[in-house]
Formats: sequence, structure tokens, C-alpha cells
Amino acid sequence: MNVITGKVWKFGDNIDTDLIIAARYLNTSDPHELAKHVMEDADPEFVHKMQPGDIIVAGENFGCGSSREHAPIALKAAGVSAVVAKSFARIFYRNAFNMGLPIFELNETDKINEGDLISIEMDKGNIVDLNKKIAYKFHPIPDFMQELLACGGLINYAKAEMLKGEQA
Repeated sequence: MNVITGKVWKFGDNIDTDLIIAARYLNTSDPHELAKHVMEDADPEFVHKMQPGDIIVAGENFGCGSSREHAPIALKAAGVSAVVAKSFARIFYRNAFNMGLPIFELNETDKINEGDLISIEMDKGNIVDLNKKIAYKFHPIPDFMQELLACGGLINYAKAEMLKGEQA
């Protein structure tokens, strides 16, 4: 999972967790049910237009609001392969990695357009806009967070670590 490539869907600043998955759908924690309503209040047609592997690109403070883990779960279950934003709310940042949703901080999100095809090179720290042939450097992800993503989230990471301990 060192390279993620997908079509861009653009959103602005301060996309809160209620816009990602509205509170009215929180009567379930089933990822497949949540996925049906992801980004519904920001763009009612989003789940019908997007394809698995697509990437959300946003402005500042993505994931602000409540600390619900449902938000990154819903995005991941809907098939969003990554979120690139200028900044993330701290609790969303941690929840995303815990749930195995790759997120990247990039100051130049305004230069990327909806519909562009981008490639995220995790090892090189590059986001390449394949339409414009421009590469941008993103803030590096700590090694441990990369391990969480490689395992699919914190629970899978913990299971793998337990198995290592049992085999030792």
C-alpha cells in the first residue's frame, strides 16, 4: 500500500464529522450501512458518484466536531482510499489511523481540482497530480502510523502483535 491512486472529490474547510456521517445514522455501527450515507449532507449524490479508490481532498480542519469514530469508518467502508487536507482535527486524525484510513496533510490542496487523478507515494512523501504532472510534498507520516495503516488499523495491529508474542 505504498502508492494510492484515485480520482479527486473536493470539499472545503471545516468539514465536520456530522457532514461526514450525520448523527441521524448513528443508530448503527455497521460500516456498510454507514457507507450508504457518507458525505450525504455535504453532497447528497457523493456515494452515487464516487467509485471505490477515490480520494477526498479538502481544506483546513477536516473532521472537526464530535469525536465519533463512525466518520473514518464510514469513509473507509464507502471505498474512499485516502483523505488529503490542509489540516485535520486532532481526534479525527487519530481515529482515522486507528480505523486504517490513510490521511495526509498537504498545504497545496487548493491547487488540486475535483476530477483530477492523483497518486500518493507514501514512501517518497509525494502527492502527484497526474493531470497536471505536478508533485507536492506532504507532511511525513510517523513510522508507527504507517504500520497501523499497513495492518488495516489499530485492532488488526494489536492482533498481529499478539500473534508475534505467541510465536516467540
